[in-house]
Amino acid sequence: MITCAYVTFADPEGQDDERDPALAAWREQGIVGRAVRWDDPGADWSAFDAVVVRSAWDYTDRRAEFLDWAWRVESVTRLLNPAGILERNTDKTYLRELGVPIVPTHWSSQDLPDWEEYVVKPAISAGARDTIRTADAGAAQAHAAALEAAGRTPMVQPYLGMVESEGETSLLYFNRRLSHTVRRNPMLASGMTPADNGRGQLRDPAPDQVELAEKVLAAIPQALLYARVDLVRLSDGRPAVMELELTEPYLYLRYEPTAAANLASALRELL
Repeated sequence: MITCAYVTFADPEGQDDERDPALAAWREQGIVGRAVRWDDPGADWSAFDAVVVRSAWDYTDRRAEFLDWAWRVESVTRLLNPAGILERNTDKTYLRELGVPIVPTHWSSQDLPDWEEYVVKPAISAGARDTIRTADAGAAQAHAAALEAAGRTPMVQPYLGMVESEGETSLLYFNRRLSHTVRRNPMLASGMTPADNGRGQLRDPAPDQVELAEKVLAAIPQALLYARVDLVRLSDGRPAVMELELTEPYLYLRYEPTAAANLASALRELL
């Protein structure tokens, strides 16, 4: 019998709607899964054959504690994704090291580029927290400076109008195999509400999107149970990486009928 922890967080509002389908698919593969909060002081992580980080969605305010937890867990059992991946991926400065086209990013409050609209956010964040969209360069500079004053690295990017027509494209990989692709609602688009966050539609990826996503993943030698590669198109039509989600991405399991089974099969293979 294989036992796995499904790592989550205190979720009183039931935000994680992927837990039940994931655990059901695990059972079909002979994997006994149990949801456990990552910060549960009574958890015995060594009792599991593997610990799978899923909806640890409160880590951003406690990143050092979360990473300390990840390294401790990895010292006693298999952690997926691995602790080294989590440490690097939870700080978006990793984008500077990918070696592929990314959304143009200015990493300082000084000498901002002359863009029509700005998106300013911290390099350690999730769910558009502490993120603004503004056409006012002064407001963008002030927000970036406030992040720096708080000891945080700012990311200043142009707002890409193409996301409202083309959309943000997320390619979902399980054990490096493409499972499904989703056109995600752009969180900062006009008219979006909090209820729209996390919604999307299945789509067929273009060949150049698949090529870029797989180039990014090929440069990572560690085992990856899951990876979500978020892409947008630049004004010249080229795909570019917006984010590489390897820590606790929403996987859109309910959008593709085979997605939960694909994840379970990938987990079984890695174990």
